This record gives sequence, C-alpha cells and structure tokens, in this order.
Amino acid sequence: MSEPHVTLDPRDPVQEKLRGPLEDQLTSALQAAADRVRASYADEPVEQVCQRLLDETRSGLHPDIAAGFRPDMDEFCRVAVAIVRGEVS
Repeated sequence: MSEPHVTLDPRDPVQEKLRGPLEDQLTSALQAAADRVRASYADEPVEQVCQRLLDETRSGLHPDIAAGFRPDMDEFCRVAVAIVRGEVS
C-alpha cells in the first residue's frame, strides 16, 4: 500500500483556497499516526487499529482542526487493514 493521503472535497471558495495546506497537514498527521500505530501494533483487531489510527491522527492536529475532522472511515479502515497485514511501510 502506498503512503496514506487525505484528499478534501471543498464546497465553497474559502475551502478551496485552504484545500492545499489543509490536505498537507491532514496527510502529514495521518502518515505520522500510521507510523506510530504500525510500530506499536500488537495483533489487535482491525476495528481497534482503525480507532487508534483516528485517535493518533487527531492528536497530531491543532485542536480546532481535529474537532472538525470527519474522515471517511472506510478509507481509515483500509489503512488499518494494511497495517494489520503489514502492507504500510
């Protein structure tokens, strides 16, 4: 699996203007979270890995951004499955 990446779907001009920097920040937080979760993975079920991934990602964000971060959980769980399978490097 390639490095996880966050892509936003802006709905107005303000969101479009902030899209690049925000995507970069979210992607960086997700990649760091995936690294931490992978490094400490101890045969937990996918659901638990998915929740840890979400918690770790949010902890790497500014509180205001973390509060509004509503990721596609199917995509987060795909990353969790890759961690469980040892596919995220």
